[in-house]
Amino acid sequence: MPLTPIPELLAAARPGGLGAFNVITLEHAEAIAAAAESVERPVVLQLSENTVRYHGALAPLALACLRIAADSTAPVAVHLDHATDAELVRAAVQLGIGSIMFDGSTMDYIVNVAATADIARWCHARGVFVEAELGEVGGKDGAHAPGVRTDPDEAVAFVTDTGVDALAVAVGSSHAMRDRTAELDNELIARLAAKVPVPLVLHGSSGVPDAGLRAAVAHGMSKINIATRLNVLMSQAIRDTLGDEIADPRKYLGPARAAVRAEVARFLELLAAPQR
Repeated sequence: MPLTPIPELLAAARPGGLGAFNVITLEHAEAIAAAAESVERPVVLQLSENTVRYHGALAPLALACLRIAADSTAPVAVHLDHATDAELVRAAVQLGIGSIMFDGSTMDYIVNVAATADIARWCHARGVFVEAELGEVGGKDGAHAPGVRTDPDEAVAFVTDTGVDALAVAVGSSHAMRDRTAELDNELIARLAAKVPVPLVLHGSSGVPDAGLRAAVAHGMSKINIATRLNVLMSQAIRDTLGDEIADPRKYLGPARAAVRAEVARFLELLAAPQR
């Protein structure tokens, strides 16, 4: 089916949350789309700026994701994640990516607002959905440094001043966690959801246990970003399969792709059933 805009995916996911999963290899993208088809849920394929840097170019993997999304029987969008480079944003939009996340979270607040507003104006003129992040000044992990929390009033002002369509907020999660021990502030999530006029996004969701993710959605979180968890399972599947006698990458990438597909399907079903 045609690429689905993020607002339509958010609506289709309700009352559950919209699962958004980062793509590093083609196997990730294939697995994520196949999982969405198997459980009949909407999904987002996300390409980060770091992944673009790893591949040395945006177009090859981005075009593959766009084609996988277009050919899928599930509603799928392709999203550029954690972009700090305005030129990369423009290149993504020109390729046909309809959703971007501009990350100015390490900037001074005033600079972040100005840069994000410029990106939002440019993207909106081209019908592109814009997510942003409000974080601490100079924080290595942006809004998702351990202990950082988003102030609801500041979040409202940020959305008003930038015109963004979704906001990544800090409520207790942290990027790149391999253990699932993060404890979210559900009371803060509820206060943010009541005040902020755009959908809320949870980054660093891999470190949140299942019950925590369901509670986050129930308290008002709309989009749930997951990356590290898939990479952990993919790497484990490769280690479990790979031996001295295996030289064909399909022999170990196939099981790795299957492991990612199973976990994405599990997450999508989990997010479909939020509970307080």
